[in-house]
Amino acid sequence: MDTKQLCQSVSRSFSEEFKRGRVKEYEKGSLTVLEICELYNVGTTNVYRWIRKYSSYPRRQIRIVEMADSSTKKIKELHDRIKELERAVGQKQLNIDYLEKMIDLAKSELGVDVKKKFDTSQSIGSKKSPKS
Repeated sequence: MDTKQLCQSVSRSFSEEFKRGRVKEYEKGSLTVLEICELYNVGTTNVYRWIRKYSSYPRRQIRIVEMADSSTKKIKELHDRIKELERAVGQKQLNIDYLEKMIDLAKSELGVDVKKKFDTSQSIGSKKSPKS
């Protein structure tokens, strides 16, 4: 029996605090009704009932209208952010490649080994202390 079947066969009840929390997430715009339903495995009818009951908006003659593209807009914004970060990483990689080439040129043209590791002793704090 998968999770969906288990949830359908078992009656669940949610605390008022839980319901109010989901309504606040909806009102802030951080989650859509469908996202709440999928995330918490709750029916849309229940979520709309909670919104009507616990919403801070005036209740008379209000019809809940949700923008169909709100989640699509969020996804597009996230894709744009990913592209921006990938571009930044690409720039950093170009800088690293450039600097490594300059180090190689300094070694071959000038005889300066910038990458040479110097023999340094460990500090006392990093050595193991003898057992007494």
